Amino acid sequence: MRLPAKIRLSEDGIVLREWEDGDLAAMAKLFDDPQVAHWTPLASPFDLEAARAYLKSAAQKRAAGERVQLAITVDGKEPAGEVLLMLNGADPEVADLGYSVGAAWRGRGLASRALRMMTEFALGTAGLSRLLLKIEAENTASTGVARAAGYRLTDAPPIPAEGKAGRRLLLQTWEYQGA
Repeated sequence: MRLPAKIRLSEDGIVLREWEDGDLAAMAKLFDDPQVAHWTPLASPFDLEAARAYLKSAAQKRAAGERVQLAITVDGKEPAGEVLLMLNGADPEVADLGYSVGAAWRGRGLASRALRMMTEFALGTAGLSRLLLKIEAENTASTGVARAAGYRLTDAPPIPAEGKAGRRLLLQTWEYQGA
């Protein structure tokens, strides 16, 4: 994956930017949410300590070229959520993407616009050829975002996984097919 030193993407009424140390309180507010806790592997409760650890891990994975985690904003300042690009590991041309939007920001199309922007970045700037999402079938909000951003459910069998507190998951694979 080819990555510029600093990433800032702006389009369609939103700005995607790197997380900053000053975002810790906003990050805790966004991610300390029952929906985020249920559907994502993020720590719960997600307090300032969890935000610090998350930001540190994000910086380490970014430096290693394994992951890009960008804050979703409408003004380049206040974070409304996050969009992620994670190298698949087995194939350097494949990446998994993810997204989350804080409760106060939901219903505005931010996740689908951010996912489209990250998809364009991944295929263009990062030089990836295949982009995937792994989503639980019951997560109707996330599957709606996937469809709106040009992803389609594949025929691949569901991937069994274990969530927090031993919760059994079956993740469906979605692949970018173009908008």
